[in-house]
Parts: sequence; structure tokens; C-alpha cells
Amino acid sequence: MTSPAFRSLSSRLPRSTTPLVRRLAIASLASQIVIVVTGGAVRLTASGLGCPEWPRCTPDSIVSTPEMGIHGVIEFGNRLLTFVLVLIAVAMLVSLWNLRKERRDLFRLAVALFAGIPVQAVIGGITVWTGLNPWIVGWHFLVSMALVVLATVLVNRSRLTTADSAVRLPQAAPRSMQHLLRAIAILTGITVVLGVIVTGSGPHAGDHGAARNNLDPELMTKLHAAPVYLLVLAVVVVVVLALRWAVAPRLRRALLLLAVVVLAQGAIGYAQHFLNLPVALVALHMLGASLLTAAAAHAVYVGVTRQPEPGTARRTREPAQQRR
Repeated sequence: MTSPAFRSLSSRLPRSTTPLVRRLAIASLASQIVIVVTGGAVRLTASGLGCPEWPRCTPDSIVSTPEMGIHGVIEFGNRLLTFVLVLIAVAMLVSLWNLRKERRDLFRLAVALFAGIPVQAVIGGITVWTGLNPWIVGWHFLVSMALVVLATVLVNRSRLTTADSAVRLPQAAPRSMQHLLRAIAILTGITVVLGVIVTGSGPHAGDHGAARNNLDPELMTKLHAAPVYLLVLAVVVVVVLALRWAVAPRLRRALLLLAVVVLAQGAIGYAQHFLNLPVALVALHMLGASLLTAAAAHAVYVGVTRQPEPGTARRTREPAQQRR
């Protein structure tokens, strides 16, 4: 039996996907992106070993000490952001408590995001223990990208009411466009993975004594560029089709957003390469990788999943999209 205090608290929690639930979903996505950017700041300021121990900052102190200087402050500050993610994740779970059965989709996503935080913390600890091994650092980033994808899906799912979530309408995109969207998802993943490998071969190691992956930076950059060209081409094609065909307005907006992010990220990538990787542009490129991952996940979700626009539960079942 539950206590009266717990029942009182439960009675105050949302019983539908309220604006609070949606705001917390957006906060979940934003916080996952922010910690990627701050983690990039740690690496780009050579503060990766500002706290040379884990989980403590030093063998004798949980927090950074004055002797560790600005590098210790930066690294410890990034660690503190983990607690912000925990607070948001817990708030998300609490807000969904009364919906955990009706909206298992949201609750499971929230649990996955919460579980991802300690996983990332452990990988971060291994990164410190291995002296910023570039392959471990790369896994740290890729797990963040996976969490960005989950948070993006959470934002999309939180827009549906409880009644909407049970309605399954035809996909927003015709089948031929769905193939392109799946190709975009794959190309985005390959681009991000190769970008991580390029980073591991470059100069920004996170510490002046940290090892690199010993791969040729120029060769890896060229390999990284190949899926980028294909990704840009696929996005241009799918946007042209979306403008010519009668697709759902939400899908058209998602594809236009993806196009803007892809082109901006490509421009930043070229600029940073030919300007010899200035810190500011590298930081923007890391932010762009997170935004690209989120934008691609959003576009693919909207175009491929069989879910309705918010509020369609009260409407009659719409006719199937014309197949092309």
C-alpha cells in the first residue's frame, strides 16, 4: 500500500501530456546538447585532465583546488553539469509517473535518458583513467549523440496527447521519400562516426600530453567528406520532392530545418579545415554535430513513423497518402 503522502504527491502530477511534460522533454534535449558543447570546451581548452582523477577530482578532493587553476575549474564545471541532467531526467520521470502505463512510450524514453547519464559518467571516468584515449573520447561523444536522438524522439512523442498516441495514421512521407529519409539517417550516422575519428587524429586532444589515434588527419578528413557530399545531395533531393509533392506541412518544415543545419554544418566544417582548426569554429562544429543529429532524427521520425499530427484523435481516420 502507498502512503498518504505519496498518494497526495501522485494526485498533483500530470495525467496527460501537459505543457509541463512537453517543456521537460525540450529541456531534456537541450541539456544533452549543452553538455556536448561544454565537453567540447573542456577538450578545446586542454582541460581534459584538469581533474586528473575520477570520481574525485584529485586523490584528496572531490572538487577542484586552487592549485589546479582554470583547467580544473573548467573540467569540474563540466562534471557538475551532470547533476543538472540528473535533475531534468528525474523531473521528466516524475512528471510521467501517472502516465507510465498509458504512455509507456514516453516513460521508457525517459528511463533510457536517465540510464544514459550514469553510463556517460562511467565512460567519462574511463576517459580520465586512460589519459584521454581518443577512442574512448570518441565513444563518449557517440553515446551523447545516441542520447540526443532519444531526446528528440521524446520531444516528438510528447506532442501527442494520450488519445493521439493510440491512433496510427499513414506516414507523412510517401514510400519513395521514406527510403531517402532512411538513407539520410544512415549517412548522418556515418558522417558523425567519421567526424569523431577525424577529431581523434587532429590537434585538439584535450591535454597537451594526450595521445592521438595515429591516423593520417588529411586522409581521414577526405574520408569524412565523402558521406557529407552524399548527405547534402540526399537532403537537397528530399527537400525538392517535399516542395513539389503534397506532403504534410510538419514534414516540410522538418526537412527545411534539416537542410539549413546540413548546409551550415558543411560550411563550418570546410572553414575550420582550411583555417587550420581554430578553436571557435571547432566548437561550433561540435554544436553543429549535435544539431545535425537532432534535425536528422526529427525529420526521419516525422516522415517515417506512423503517428498522427497532435490533436488528430478526435478526427476521423484520414485517407492514405497517395503512394509514389
